[in-house]
Amino acid sequence: MRAPRPLLVLSSLVLLSTVLTACGRNAREEAPFMGEAFDADDTYSRIYDLPPAQVCSASRLALLGQGYAVNKAGDDAVEAVKNFQPEEDVHTQLSVRVSCVPRGHDRTLLFVSALLDRYNLRKSSSSASLGVGGLGSVSLPIGSRDDSLVRVASSTVQDTGFYRRFFERVGYYVPQPDSGAPRARGDGPVDEDPPPEDLHGNAAEPPARPR
Repeated sequence: MRAPRPLLVLSSLVLLSTVLTACGRNAREEAPFMGEAFDADDTYSRIYDLPPAQVCSASRLALLGQGYAVNKAGDDAVEAVKNFQPEEDVHTQLSVRVSCVPRGHDRTLLFVSALLDRYNLRKSSSSASLGVGGLGSVSLPIGSRDDSLVRVASSTVQDTGFYRRFFERVGYYVPQPDSGAPRARGDGPVDEDPPPEDLHGNAAEPPARPR
């Protein structure tokens, strides 16, 4: 027996709604990737009229001056981390990666990206089993805890202000060209005085200028 026509129409509408919901969910899941247009942007890079070794050295000093622990430092790359604890059970770690790529004679294209990892403290109590005659085994807490940090989120920092402040700090530490030209291209001349904020936008005491 054929199903009544209204029932067929209703079934078709339900199926269509399910398909559209699935498509919408897939579109939302792919949204961060679909937004990568690879347009010309200087958020993560600057050009310096200096050799890569000097630019990477200035980057290392800029990070050290802001309390970062440098794990790797070379003529072409620098890696550093800084830890934060915004809440009692929350720990965050900011990892900065710098690459110094040669561009022609005594010119460097400096790339930088920062990765923010978020960890939560997971608490668990340990227990021991105790044999009791006639009752079998009974589990009792022994008072010890096995706490561990578990990474719950990880994302690339996309705040343009963070990278702008980083390049300003690098511009402060790079050697002053004899010609008086700007130290970095794409960000304008860098003032002789250090910027009033650190990489995170907080007021910072001006560091002693390297001799």
